[in-house]
Amino acid sequence: MGGNEWQYVKEAFDTNWIAPVGPHIQKFEKNLSDLSNGYSVAALSSGTAAIHLALILAGVLEGDDVLCSSFTFSASANPVKYLGANPVFIDSEIESWNMCPELLEQAIIDCIALGKKPKAIIIVHLYGMPAKMNDIQQLSIKYDIPLIEDAAEALGSTYEDQPLGTFGLFGIYSFNGNKIITTSGGGALVSEDEGLIAKAKFLATQARDDKPHYEHSEIGYNYRMSNVCAGIGLGQLEVLEDRIFKKRAIKSFYKKELSAIKEISFLEESEDRFSNFWLTTILLSENSTIDREQFRLHLEKDNIESRPLWKPMHLQPVFEDCKAYVNGNSEDLFNRGICLPSGTNMTKKDLERVVNKIKELYEA
Repeated sequence: MGGNEWQYVKEAFDTNWIAPVGPHIQKFEKNLSDLSNGYSVAALSSGTAAIHLALILAGVLEGDDVLCSSFTFSASANPVKYLGANPVFIDSEIESWNMCPELLEQAIIDCIALGKKPKAIIIVHLYGMPAKMNDIQQLSIKYDIPLIEDAAEALGSTYEDQPLGTFGLFGIYSFNGNKIITTSGGGALVSEDEGLIAKAKFLATQARDDKPHYEHSEIGYNYRMSNVCAGIGLGQLEVLEDRIFKKRAIKSFYKKELSAIKEISFLEESEDRFSNFWLTTILLSENSTIDREQFRLHLEKDNIESRPLWKPMHLQPVFEDCKAYVNGNSEDLFNRGICLPSGTNMTKKDLERVVNKIKELYEA
C-alpha cells in the first residue's frame, strides 16, 4: 500500500458510500482518464469483465472468430468463450514477445477467404512491454476489425509516447492484487468513444432501464467496481509513478548484477517503447547448461519464488480444439523463460539474495 488508501477507504465508510456507486468511483475514473489521453473510463470488478464487455460492445456473437495473443494469461481469451465465440490464437514475434503482425495478417486473410471475417483482435502487452502497435493498429484499420488492447500488465507503459490502452476501440486495465497498482480486485475499460463507455456502465450494472421500477430490456452483468475498492485505487494511483520507477530499477539491478552470465538475457525496450517492467523476465540461452526447471527449483530451495513465462494458450488443454497460427516463438519462450521476483516492496537485501542465489547456480 502507498499510504493514503486507508484515508480514502475510511472516507467511504464515514460517508456510507459502500455500494458500487459513489464519489470515489467518479474520481478514480477521472484520474484514470487523465492517464489515458482523456479517454472515457468505466471502473469494473476485473480486467476480465472489461474484456467481456469490450467484446459484447464490439459486436462479437456466438460462432464468431476473435484473433487473440497466444502468449498470455487465460483471462485474455476466456471471455471469448463466454460468448460462444472462437479464439484464434496468434503466436509471438521475438522482439517484444507479443503478437506477431505477420501471423496476424495471415490469419485475417485466411479467415476472410473462408467467408468468416474476424470480429475483433485482442492484443496483449506482455509483462508491461508494448507490442508492435503501429503494425497491429494498421492491420485493424486496413481490414476494419475492432482492436481491443489488453493492457492489464501495462499501466504506465507507452508506445511512441502514447499510453497503452489508447490505440484501439477499447483498452483494458487490471487492478488485481498482483498488478502494478491494485484495488484489491478490479479493472477498467477505456475508450475514446464516450457512448460506448456509457453503454458499458449500463451493462455492468445489470442493464437496468431508466424506469421508476426495475425493468430490463437487455441482459446485464454485476461488473461495477465498488466505491470502497475505488478508494483503494485512488491511493494507489498516487504512487503509480513511484511504482514504475521501482519496477524499472529492479530490472536494471538484475541486469547489472547478472550481466556477466552469458547464458541469461533480458527482455529489452526499443527506442519507441517505454515499459513499466511489471515483471522482470529473463531468457536462458538455447545452449544453456541450466534448464528452466533447474533454475526455478534452485531458487525454490531457498524459498525464492520464480515462475515460468506464460504457457501459450494454443498449448492449453482447454483450448486444444482452437485454431492457432504458430511460429514456435511462444513455446520456446515458455521453455526457456523465467519471471524473477519483482515486487516493489523488495529491499536491496532481498534483490541481492536472489542475485547471489542465481550466481551460485552458475558458479557450481
